[in-house]
Amino acid sequence: MEKDHAQSEKITEEASVRAVAQSSVRRQQPETIDLKELFFMLLGHWRMILLATLAGAVLLGAYSTFLLDPSYQTDASIYITSTDSVISISDLQLSAALTEDYANIICSRTVLNKVIDELNLDMNYKSLRNLLSIENPDSTHIVEITVTCSDPELARDIANALVNIGVNQIYQVIGSSMPTVIDFSTAESVEEVSSSLSSWLVKGGLLGAVLVCGLLVMWSLMDTSLKTDEDIKRYLDLPVLSSVPYHKDF
Repeated sequence: MEKDHAQSEKITEEASVRAVAQSSVRRQQPETIDLKELFFMLLGHWRMILLATLAGAVLLGAYSTFLLDPSYQTDASIYITSTDSVISISDLQLSAALTEDYANIICSRTVLNKVIDELNLDMNYKSLRNLLSIENPDSTHIVEITVTCSDPELARDIANALVNIGVNQIYQVIGSSMPTVIDFSTAESVEEVSSSLSSWLVKGGLLGAVLVCGLLVMWSLMDTSLKTDEDIKRYLDLPVLSSVPYHKDF
């Protein structure tokens, strides 16, 4: 009897060890994400996602309407080359190589401070630099100056002042021929570049929906409670012997 009892205890102990080992292996295995389950979970919360979409659209729509100032953009351009009657290939190559230098001179601290003084602007040169975009199209001797701000007349005045002061500063620094102005900024060249209300509504709706969906997915992945018979079989690897049905009283 004692021998049989010892063997029975040994078998039980070995079975317990194997069960613990199997449980440890299951815990070490990476948990897979069931995309289908997540999809139906999100589908079950469609009312919450819809409300978040509407709330995001309303909030960003109100922000763009009442708090965001419209933006206006205008441009001007100058041409960099020699003004001599006879232009050699070396002159063209030199002017092309210096075009980027000319662009840097236009947006230099000296030029920007002169523009601020001339127009009596209530800003420093760093703030003014943030309103500018200086570009040089490929394989050209043209410098394009773009100004973007909330006042259309101020944008036009800044662009024209930059052209006039920048041209003189380039001539003083480089010491060769003075650049030629191609286009001054005019009232017709000023365009509103603000995003439309519909685009803000779409952005707000998408932002609200994505935010709520992300929170729902995170909540679902962090929820470790067992809710169905399939959860018990999947995570505990145990058979379900019986279950008590739930009936909702109407």
